[in-house]
Amino acid sequence: MQDNATEVTAAGIARLAGVGRAAVSNWRRRHADFPKPVGGTETSPSFALAEVEAWLRKQGKLAEVPLRERVWQQLVGHPEGPLTALVHAGCALLLIHERPTVWLDASAGSDARLAAILPGALEQVLTARFGSVPGRAGRGGAGANASGGAEDVNSAAAGPGVNAGPVESDVNASPTAQAVNTPPAVHNTPTVHGTPAAGTAAPTSTPATPTPRTPTGPQLLPSAPLLRGAAELAAEIGARQAFEFLLGRHLDANPRQYTLTPAELAGLMADLAGPARTVLDPACGTGALLRAVDTRPDQELYAQDSAPDLAALTALRLALHSRAGVRGAAVDTLRADAYPELRADAVLCHPPFNERNWGHDELAYDPRWEYGFPARTESELAWVQHALARLADGGSAVLLMPPAAASRRSGRRIRADLLRRGALRAVAALPVGAAPPYNIPLHVWVLRRPERTPASPEVLLVDTGRFAGEGRGGPDWPAVREAVLDAWRAFEREGRLAERPGLARSVPVIELLDDDVDLAPARHLPPAAVADGAEQLTAVRERLGTTLRLTGELTPPPAAPAPGARWPLTTIGELARGGALLMRTGGNGGHARVPVLTDHDVLAGTAPSGALPESEEEAVLTEPGDVVVPVLGGGSVARVIDDATGGAALGRNLVLLRPDRTALDPWFLAGFLRGTANNRQASSYASTATRLDVRRLQLPRLPLDEQRRYGARFRALDEFERALRHASRLGEQLVRGMYDGLTDGTVAPD
Repeated sequence: MQDNATEVTAAGIARLAGVGRAAVSNWRRRHADFPKPVGGTETSPSFALAEVEAWLRKQGKLAEVPLRERVWQQLVGHPEGPLTALVHAGCALLLIHERPTVWLDASAGSDARLAAILPGALEQVLTARFGSVPGRAGRGGAGANASGGAEDVNSAAAGPGVNAGPVESDVNASPTAQAVNTPPAVHNTPTVHGTPAAGTAAPTSTPATPTPRTPTGPQLLPSAPLLRGAAELAAEIGARQAFEFLLGRHLDANPRQYTLTPAELAGLMADLAGPARTVLDPACGTGALLRAVDTRPDQELYAQDSAPDLAALTALRLALHSRAGVRGAAVDTLRADAYPELRADAVLCHPPFNERNWGHDELAYDPRWEYGFPARTESELAWVQHALARLADGGSAVLLMPPAAASRRSGRRIRADLLRRGALRAVAALPVGAAPPYNIPLHVWVLRRPERTPASPEVLLVDTGRFAGEGRGGPDWPAVREAVLDAWRAFEREGRLAERPGLARSVPVIELLDDDVDLAPARHLPPAAVADGAEQLTAVRERLGTTLRLTGELTPPPAAPAPGARWPLTTIGELARGGALLMRTGGNGGHARVPVLTDHDVLAGTAPSGALPESEEEAVLTEPGDVVVPVLGGGSVARVIDDATGGAALGRNLVLLRPDRTALDPWFLAGFLRGTANNRQASSYASTATRLDVRRLQLPRLPLDEQRRYGARFRALDEFERALRHASRLGEQLVRGMYDGLTDGTVAPD
C-alpha cells in the first residue's frame, strides 16, 4: 500500500518522469487534475508521491517508477526526515537479513498490523546482535534516543537512535552530543559495567546511550511503505546491498554535511592495525573504518559517536556486513566514554580536527592523559591518548591526523613523551587529495600501547607525497598502499628500516627530541635521487617534443560558419524508455580485484584507479562504446569507453549509457552531452554542489549517417584533447625535474 504521507518535490517529479523542472511547472499550469501541494512552501511545494505516480501513469508519462527510485523518494520524503527513515529501514533490513520468515509474517496485512507486530520482532533481532539493553525487553521497544537533554530516553516521541535536531556538519564531528537523561547502568556491551573508571571527569548526566534502540509501533507506522519498499529492494539485490544503496545515496545527496573516510584509506589503516579480536572506533561516523576490518564471528566491534543517528547507522551497517559482535553507543566520547573498561586489540579513528570545545576545562584530571594534558588547541592529541587508554598491552591504534599535529609547539611535550615511552611507532604522510580536507597532506599515526619501554627505540617515517594524483584524479592508492605497508612490515620485523630516499626511513628517537619535536616525515627524509639525472630529463624533453608535434597535427581546422540548427530534440530519459540506450548507475560494491573507473578518472582522462569493497552486489562493468558521464561537479564531460578501459567497474557518481549501435553513434552521443548549454539546463544546484540529471540531457534527432559525421569530428576533438593533456603532464614533469636537478646538484646550469 502506497503512503500519501511520503512527499516529493518538483525536482523529484522531474527525476521520476525523466523531464526538466520546467515541464513539471507546465503540467501544474495546464492540467487542472495535477495533484495539489501537500506541504513545502509556496516557492518550493511538495506533493504526495502516490498521487503523483497515479497522475503520471494516467497521463502516459510513466510506465513504472524504478524500484530504487521509489524507495529513495519514500526515504527522502519521510515525515521525520531521512535519517530517521534510514534507521527504520536498517532495522527492518537487518530483520529481513537475519530472520526473513519473521518479516514475511509481520508484513502480511495492513500497515497498521505491520507497525504493531514489528517492534517485538525487531526487539529479538536487535537484542541478539547488539546485546541486551536494560529497559528494552518488556516495554515494546519504547526506548528511544531523545534529542533534547530534558526529555526522557523512553519518550515515544523520539526516533530510534536519531537526533531530531540538526545533523552535525561533519561525520566525525566534535563531541557535542546533547545530554540524554538515561540511567547510568545502560551500557550496551558485556565489557563495560556501570559508571566510568574512577577519576574520569565524565558528567553523570550524560551516560552512554546504547544504539540502535527499538522503535515503537507509532514511530514505525509512517515508515511502513518505506519498509515494504526496502524489503522489495532487498529481494532484488540483497538486504546488505539495499542498505548500502540507501546510505550511499543519502551521503551523495548531502556532500557538505559529512566528512567521509575513503574506502582505500580505511583499508590501509585497518591493515596497519593488523589482525585483532576486539576493535574500537571512538568517532565512528558512518562506520567506514570498522567496515574495512576483516571480520570473523568471534570478533567484537565497538562503535561510538556523539551523533546518535550516526552511531545507530554504523551499528546496523556493521551487523549487516559481518557476523562479528557489534556494540554501539551514542554519546560524547571524550566527555563520557562508553567503554571505560574496554582494552581492545586495535583502535581505528578518524577524529574531528581542530576542535576547541572537546572538554578541555572539564577533563583536566582525567586519567587518560598519561602522556600530558593536551592544550585546548590539541584536541587530536586528546584522541590519541584516548585511543592508547583503550588498548590492551601490545595493542595497536591507527589514527588519521592533520599534519599540524606533528609540529605544533603546543603539543611538543606530549609528542616527546609518546616517543620516549615507545608509544608512537610510525608517522606516514599521505598525498594531497587522500581524504578531506583534500588540500592538505594528512598523516596516519601508528601507535602501540607499550608493554615495556624499548631500549633504543626508533620511529618509522614515511612520505608518500610523490603519489599524489593529477588534477582531481586523487592519489595513486595502490602505490601509496604498497609503499606504506612494505615499509611498515619491514620495520616491524627488524625494528628499524634502512633509508629509502624521499620515501621512508626509521629515525632514532633521540634525533627527534629537540626543541620542536617535529614529526613531519618530509623534514627527516633524504631527498629522492633524480634517476639518471640529465639523461632522464633529456628523454622527457624528447617525448614532450614528439607530443607537441602530434598536438599540432591534431589541431582542429578553422571553424566553418553554419546557420543555427533547429533540430527536433529528444532526451536521454526518452531514449532509455524507448530502448535506444541502456542507462546504469555506479554501485558501492563488487569484486575487490576489478579496477574501478571513478569520476575523477573520467574528469582527468586517466586509467581506472579506484577500488570497491568486496561485496555480493553485482558491479556494473563497462564495455567499449559505452558513454560514461559524471553527475557531480558541474563539468561538461562525457567519456567514450575504449578497449583499454573496457571491463572496469563503474564507480559512484557516474552514469553509464550503452547505446544501441543501430540507432545511436557513441561519439555523437558523447559529443552532444558535452554541450555547455545542454549541461546547464539539466543541472540542479544545492548550496555549492552541482548535480547533473542525465535523463534531462538533450540530443537532436538525426539519421544514423548524420550522427556518424558529427561523431567523427567529436572523436578527433577527443584525440586532440588527450594529446594536450599528455603534453601538459610531460611539461610539468620536465619543469619539476629541472628545478629539482638544479637545486640538488645533479643538473648543471649550462
